[in-house]
Order: sequence, then C-alpha cells, then structure tokens
Amino acid sequence: MTALTLSTAAAPGLRADAIVIGVAKGAKGPVAAPGAEAVDKAYDGRLAGVLDTLGATGAEGEVTKLPAPAGFKAPLVLAVGLGGEPEKDASYDAEALRKAAGVAARTLAGSKKAAFALPLTDAADVGAVAEGVVLGAYSFDTYKANGKDAKAKNGKAPLAEAALLGGKPRDAAHKAALARATAVTEELNRARDLVNMPPNDLNPEAFAAIAQTAAKEHGIKVQVLDEKALAKGGYGGILGVGSGSASAPRLVKLSYTSSKAQKHLAFVGKGITYDSGGISLKPAGHNETMKCDMSGAAAVFAAVVAAARLGLEVNVTGWLALAENMPSGSATRPGDVLRMYSGKTVEVLNTDAEGRLVLADALWAASEEKPDAIVDVATLTGAMMLALGNRTFGVMANDDAFRSTVFEAAEEVGEPAWPMPLPEHLRKGMDSPVADIANMGERMGGGLVAGLFLKEFVGEGITWAHLDIAGPAFNEGGPFGYTPKGGTGTAVRTLVRLAELTAAGDLG
Repeated sequence: MTALTLSTAAAPGLRADAIVIGVAKGAKGPVAAPGAEAVDKAYDGRLAGVLDTLGATGAEGEVTKLPAPAGFKAPLVLAVGLGGEPEKDASYDAEALRKAAGVAARTLAGSKKAAFALPLTDAADVGAVAEGVVLGAYSFDTYKANGKDAKAKNGKAPLAEAALLGGKPRDAAHKAALARATAVTEELNRARDLVNMPPNDLNPEAFAAIAQTAAKEHGIKVQVLDEKALAKGGYGGILGVGSGSASAPRLVKLSYTSSKAQKHLAFVGKGITYDSGGISLKPAGHNETMKCDMSGAAAVFAAVVAAARLGLEVNVTGWLALAENMPSGSATRPGDVLRMYSGKTVEVLNTDAEGRLVLADALWAASEEKPDAIVDVATLTGAMMLALGNRTFGVMANDDAFRSTVFEAAEEVGEPAWPMPLPEHLRKGMDSPVADIANMGERMGGGLVAGLFLKEFVGEGITWAHLDIAGPAFNEGGPFGYTPKGGTGTAVRTLVRLAELTAAGDLG
C-alpha cells in the first residue's frame, strides 16, 4: 500500500523520483494549476508554453513528462490533466483531483517516492488527492510468480510513497482527512483483492474466515451461520442456491457498534463466489469473470470495517450472503419451490437469477433487527448494464427521499450512480401458480423486476435501498483515472458516506 504523508516542503528541495503537478484545459491552451508555482517559476514563467509545445492540453487523464528544471532534486516533472478550469474563485472538483492523482500514481509505478503538488485549498482536497493516489497505485499481484514481491504493473512495483505538498502535518482537519482517506482506500482495496481472487481460493467458507479475521482485528462482532445452522434456521434461499456446490454456503453477520450511536444501518451484500448459472447454465463467454459475483458482499465487508476504523458514531451491521452457484445432481432445478427465511415460497424459474434468492434471506434477517435503514449491494442483473452501461450503478428504493440521499452520497464520493424506479405494474409478472412469487418476471425492465422482488423481503416500515452494481463492479477494459482493470470496489465509498451521514443525523 502506498504510504501517504503531508509535507510543507518546497518542491525544488524535495528528494523524490518525480514532482506531480496539475494542468487545466484553458481557453487558449494548457494552464498550470495551483501547486505548480515553484515549477513555473523555475521555467521563468513559461511552464504553460512548454507544456503547449509538448502537446499538452490539460484534458482529463492526460499525462505529460518533462525534465525537472535546474535546481530541483527530483529529476522528473509529471504534468497530469485536470480537465477544464473551475469557475472564478472556485476550487477544483474533488473527483477531478482524485482522477488526476490516480493517473499519476499509476504512471509512476516503479518509483519509490513522488511529491504531489496538486491544488490543495482545504482538507477535502487533501482527502481527494490521497484517495486518488492509493486507489490509482493499486495492483493485484498475489498470484504472480513471486507473490507480493513480483513487479506488478508493466514490470514495475506500485508507487511506494507519496508526499502531498501543501498539506499541513499539524493541521487537525488535514490530518483527519488523510486518516479517513487511508482507512477508506485501504478497505476499498481489500474489497478489490477479494473480487480479484480466483474462486478456487475464495469459496464461501474462505470468505467467511477472512471476515472473521478482520472482525477480530477491528473489534467487530461476527457470527457465521454454516450449512447446518442455515438449515435449522430455514434459510431456503441461500441453501437452495448453494445446494449444487461442493462448497457449502454461509451467512456472515458483522456488527460494528458505537456507544454513542443513535441510529442503526444494515448493509446486505450478494456474495456469489462463483456463478455458473446453475442448471440454467450461462452461455459460453459469460463465465470467465463470474468470480466477481461476490462484489456486493466485498463492498459491504469493506464498508463495515472502514466504519469501525473511523470510529463512526453509528451502529452498522453487515450481512454477507455467501454461496457458490454450480450445476450438479443436488442443484436447485428450474421449477423447484424454495421456502425462504421469511416464510414466503419462491418458484425458481431460472437458477441464474440466484442473487435475489440469497439476498432475500439476508434482507429478512436484517429486517428482524429493525434498523433505521437497509441498503443492499449486488451485481444483480445484466439488464442494469444494458440500461446504464459499465460505469454506473442503479439505485432503487422504497422511499423517494432515501433514494435521493443514496444517489447524492454516491455522486459526492465520485461513484457514478443513477436513480431508478420500481414500477408496481411489473410486479404482476412474478405471480406464480404454485408459490407466493417467482424469481423471474417480465424480460423488459429486468433490473427493476429484480428490485421489486427484493422489496418483497424487506420488513414492513423499514426504509430500504438497492444498489445494482453489475456494470461498474468489474472493469474488463483498461484502467482509467484511479480505477484499475479487474475488481473496482465500487459502492464501498457510498456505503461509508451513508454511515457518516447517519452518524451526523443527516441520513434523510
């Protein structure tokens, strides 16, 4: 993990492998952003012209390398695009800072130390840059030939240390912002690690063991229901999904409590450690990335640990519904009827619509504790990807105000989201002649149908939101901003922000 420090040192005298500066896209060419003054002065005030000559525009994601001017102890200046300039007297957008820092950190793989001279007008900017650095420097090299010592990115190890110039080491707000960014990004990267782990190593039992270890480390109470406890408790959804696998399912409950808490949040995560589709087998070409179908549980796990590390004054319970969906002689068949933990029966029309079945049991278990709100997170439907693409998750809820709160929290932390409806007329499509409800409905609007199914298993009077992260949970393309290829850890920051808002009494 990249080490972060706050530094008041002047850029010229700092020993580092590179000085990172920001460049904005101005009306007449590139514009050096605040923080680059020392570099500009060393170039006799002609830094913008030099960048222009080198083809820099200041566009988001753009990187321009130039030799450090005379008198600098660092040999390299790395100019990274921030996008357009802010309005007069306004600071740069936090997400622009995160992305720029992330691009720079990834570009500087192999470096021991870099000094980030990006615009820092307040503690929020410190937090944004810090988040971008740690998230952008991420690599998953556990399975490389030499494990953690392997050179991960383009044959180079991740950036080892980042000094944030302009950050004030003795300023309480700056220190708090750095500490928060460190806790959140380290846990988000833990979620990425889990998503990237191969399913032969991360089955439900292994995931539960990892959660137990982390819970012990951070003072979180943990309860694990194995297959015997699930059967005794009547968790028909989780058992039904996991019945075809040699790896038995688990339901993990993580409880972080604060003595000063006035509110209780419950997070529920879909944790299908591998999804073959079951008897309704996925077609060729759709199986290769299905280790990522536990991204919701990974996000919930990371968010609960982050809340504990931050000492938030709110009680947060995380429910990880873990199972492996495999075809075998013991697997659930299309046409089977499962009796869920709530007592309702579900006709299984498609065993590849399994996520909603494990979530249904976990949602009802969470509802029994009467939390102030429940948020579930799941890579639930391909339909949501068709609707919103690969970088945006959908937000559904049984309360419009709460849906807006969740959406705004996601936007605030830089996780693209979009509010989606739950049209009641789609519920009829899930009517079953033999059970209380079927696990499939109309094909059109499939993501909304899944949301309506989940709504049936939320306790009466409990505020609830559903995040369908099927698109952004796993990046099959190249890295961008601070987002790597593979597991992204999406929704972790949204959940943490919701916990912070709840602790502050601003849940909405």
